[in-house]
Amino acid sequence: MSGVVDRLAAAMNAHDLEGAAALFHQDYRSEQPAHPGRAFVGRAQMHANWQAMFAGIPDFHADLLRSVDDGNLTWSEWSWTGNRTDGQRFRARGVTLFEITGGLITAGRLYMENVENNDESIQSAVHSLSGQTPADPQG
Repeated sequence: MSGVVDRLAAAMNAHDLEGAAALFHQDYRSEQPAHPGRAFVGRAQMHANWQAMFAGIPDFHADLLRSVDDGNLTWSEWSWTGNRTDGQRFRARGVTLFEITGGLITAGRLYMENVENNDESIQSAVHSLSGQTPADPQG
């Protein structure tokens, strides 16, 4: 099943929108658990999303860092990079979980996030999450 994800990475890097879309079931279900409003159903929406991505990031590149199969589920770690047409750099990292049946991706849970361009410390991040600053273990 990782072969499907390998073919997806190759199609994405070739900017082969039709080849990528052909790997998805017509009734593909997508969710981003950290962003529930981004859920959608259908290959047509996947096609529209990636048409915009390839147009907006003409040098888009996907690195498939690793993947593992677990039954009909493929877990994959990705790094996506490129430069947007408005001049901004694009970087995203994360994990996708794709359900694959009959050689087609039928559902996906995406945990892809933009890479932050700041150097926020772990102390600052914990404070933002909890309202408390962690103690310095070095003393």
